[in-house]
Amino acid sequence: MKRVTIYDVAKESGVSLATVSRVINGSDVVKGPTREKVQAAIDKLGYKPNAIAQGLALQKTTTIGLVVPEASFTYTGQIINGLIDVAKIYNYNIMLHTITEGITDINDVIEDIIKSRVDGVIIYNDKLLIQEMNELSRYNIPIVVIGNRISADNICCVFVDIEKAIYELTLKYLEEGKTNIAIIEDRKNNYSNQQMIRGASAAYEKKGLKFEGYLTIPSDSRTSYAFLSDWMKNHRYDVMIGNRDSQAMAIINTARENGIRVPEDMDVVCVIDTKYNSMMRPQITSFSIPSYDLGAVSMRVMTKMLQNDTNFDHQIELSYLFTPRQSTKN
Repeated sequence: MKRVTIYDVAKESGVSLATVSRVINGSDVVKGPTREKVQAAIDKLGYKPNAIAQGLALQKTTTIGLVVPEASFTYTGQIINGLIDVAKIYNYNIMLHTITEGITDINDVIEDIIKSRVDGVIIYNDKLLIQEMNELSRYNIPIVVIGNRISADNICCVFVDIEKAIYELTLKYLEEGKTNIAIIEDRKNNYSNQQMIRGASAAYEKKGLKFEGYLTIPSDSRTSYAFLSDWMKNHRYDVMIGNRDSQAMAIINTARENGIRVPEDMDVVCVIDTKYNSMMRPQITSFSIPSYDLGAVSMRVMTKMLQNDTNFDHQIELSYLFTPRQSTKN
């Protein structure tokens, strides 16, 4: 079936292309009878305006650039779903840009974003530095950052306070007398690493202690599991915390291989909850983070920025829920 174009609408209604374009883009220049004639032709032919072409006429593309790390697709799936659902309500399209560590140059992504003339950018990527954010801001592009607590004149953020979550968890264990607590590095998310370290350190300091349980994975270890397989032969902890489900699974498996029972001998906690945590045996205690809401709220904030609405917070904190399962005793 032949695709209906703006030329077909102009021919059907007996007006110029410019007149049809003005009607499509909501211009007040076209008088009532002519507008009705064009709209009747649009309805009759079933014409659907091209969003990008329409946006160029308005100096808008009705398109939002979304930047996510490829390695985080398992976690970001719900974030993307929430974002897209709200984008549909406000008639925005999403242009996805992925970052692959060691392959994708973030500066190339920024250049692509600028060339694509998106109306705004939503970013879930802890490796995007403030100078790179400022590069985008130079082009007067509104930015919403998911996960990182950062804001500026043209930058907003939606986040969950992981530092607070780890502080409360660590303090609970310290008050139970469990002082030997370890946090394993997540090489894919340095921002989360820093949040966890700060939270644990603050809890230890409150008890007059010093946190020294951050485990850095050597560069010659390809995975958390490869590192822990050797490490757990000579190290024991009261509690071990991983950021991602795969890390928590690596902790449990290497503990089992070295005769450490979970949770009888050691508690294991995963920060980011996913469906895999409840599939594992033992099921893994986690923090339920509202991934869908992170995406949905971020897109809503973006629409407010694009409408020049100033009646909202530039830093929006969403709550988390501690979800105990079988990998912890209580």
